[in-house]
Amino acid sequence: MVNRRNPRYGPATMQPKDLRVALFSGNYNYVRDGANQALNLLVGHLLAQGVTVRVYSPTVPQPAFPATGDLVDVPAVPIPGGRGEYRIARGLPAKVRRDLEAFAPNVVHVSAPDILGHRAISWARAHGITTVASLHTRFETYLRYYHLSALERPLERLLARFYGRVDTVLVPGDSMAQVLRGWGVTTPIGIWSRGVNHDRFSPARRDMAWRRSLGVADDELAVGFVGRLVKEKGLDVFADIARALTERNVRHRVVVIGDGPARDWFAKEVPDAAFAGFQRGDALGRAVASLDTFFNPSVTETFGNVTLEAMAAAVPVVAARATGTTDLVEEGITGFLVSPRDPAAYADAIARIAGDPALRRSMGEAGHARAAGYRWEAINQAVLDTYLELKG
Repeated sequence: MVNRRNPRYGPATMQPKDLRVALFSGNYNYVRDGANQALNLLVGHLLAQGVTVRVYSPTVPQPAFPATGDLVDVPAVPIPGGRGEYRIARGLPAKVRRDLEAFAPNVVHVSAPDILGHRAISWARAHGITTVASLHTRFETYLRYYHLSALERPLERLLARFYGRVDTVLVPGDSMAQVLRGWGVTTPIGIWSRGVNHDRFSPARRDMAWRRSLGVADDELAVGFVGRLVKEKGLDVFADIARALTERNVRHRVVVIGDGPARDWFAKEVPDAAFAGFQRGDALGRAVASLDTFFNPSVTETFGNVTLEAMAAAVPVVAARATGTTDLVEEGITGFLVSPRDPAAYADAIARIAGDPALRRSMGEAGHARAAGYRWEAINQAVLDTYLELKG
């Protein structure tokens, strides 16, 4: 049973101004991703409600975006194996521990199951402080993309131990709660979903001139990838589907919105792809709304912020039947869900959307309507309510 935190379950004895939250992140703002966008929005909401927040995370001299709130640097080293853009802290060093003790939190919130997260939980437990963990990424699935699938089950056991050490785990939706229960996690689970900026992600931002500037013809189906170009996002499957659509004579163009270390590899695999590069703000909203179909073959998501943004922009979705997307996409209504490693079924779904403009419109409209219920203020308030209930 998922425990949906809500103030109606009982009055909190504390007020937001009484809370002092220490938030630990493995990547708060140095590389942009959906997880740290959500964390920064959460901190903004907490601060606006009078909560005192201090964030602890590795930092770099030139981060991807300014941090929301007070950010304390935690010494870290680049992750080996060609992923040096990410950093990992080797623990909770004395200087950071002194800062933490001076801050005197009454809630410790960890957002990654890394060494820093473990040390933060240990520190909090030793001091009798309430602990919350939020789950943002299915790290165990990454092993499949590095030919290490045999280690997936052992990693699941380690993750279950991590999430079993806190007072409450916050997950984006029911599908992820079921995964945790399947791992044997018995910790109370609450829902911290995700929101969307409805002004930015709107069908009104569709821009055919922008598409043409990328070389996409008006009669081509713009099949979009949105996000960081890393192989664990299912880029190998995307490349297979692009070839399958070409073989089926489906008139289309792959439009890539984003950048990352696998860009050159993907450009070689899909030479006709149009690369829009990294987009932000309203430019990102325009790019997403200008797609005809959003394709998300990733199985690493716990929610899929980009899926929700595409739906808000009235773009039909074809996605892997995996955690996150199953909470968002209504099969045959807002898009199609496909078994993760079934290229033929993916190609069938996209070809069906390409060949039926009326279906494409109806799916886009249905997705737009469904996304309307996801608003950041209410969603982030659920986290604050969780803190207050735990301290009540």
